[in-house]
Amino acid sequence: MLLFVGLGNPGSNHVGNRHNIGFMVVQEIAKRHKLPAWRRRFQGVATDGPIGGDRVLLLLPGTYMNESGRAVAEAAHFYKLAVSEIVVFHDEIDLAPGKVRVKTGGGIAGHNGLRSISAHVGNDYRRVRIGVGHPGIKERVHGHVLSDFGKEERAWVEALCDIIAAEAELLAKGRDATFQNKVHLAMQAKGFTDSKEPDDAAD
Repeated sequence: MLLFVGLGNPGSNHVGNRHNIGFMVVQEIAKRHKLPAWRRRFQGVATDGPIGGDRVLLLLPGTYMNESGRAVAEAAHFYKLAVSEIVVFHDEIDLAPGKVRVKTGGGIAGHNGLRSISAHVGNDYRRVRIGVGHPGIKERVHGHVLSDFGKEERAWVEALCDIIAAEAELLAKGRDATFQNKVHLAMQAKGFTDSKEPDDAAD
């Protein structure tokens, strides 16, 4: 079994935030793969089922971002999952909007959700880093990630969620570099990214 975790903050006032794109993506994966209804589990909501023949538990922590690790640890311990079997989807300000990179381990770049998860289960989980752009000034980062995507951004957000959900089987199979490349090419085909080839998956 694998654990797909979407990071975000609970509550209706956070639904459209850039910080919640992890939630958005994992919700779209559940929808695309026709998984059962979400139910309350592991200090959040969860659903599970097959994705490309592999059983995957999808989890949206119900804690705030900086306590995400509690829910992840509870789910991982319940199913006796190795850290390498955890895949975390999260917003990444150091990537341009619509860009996606996959990596295992590494730094947390000030992301409170990643910091909490690393503190609870270790650092060597897989991360699907979803670019939301940087406001340009460090002091504006907090407001940037906690504000909603603008009207002009919603098209690429919806497209990206749909593309990631369509290619999620590759993540389940551990084919991270292929997943990253297919997402890049699909976004490029829709006119949302430039023609530059994606960086190596270990970026």
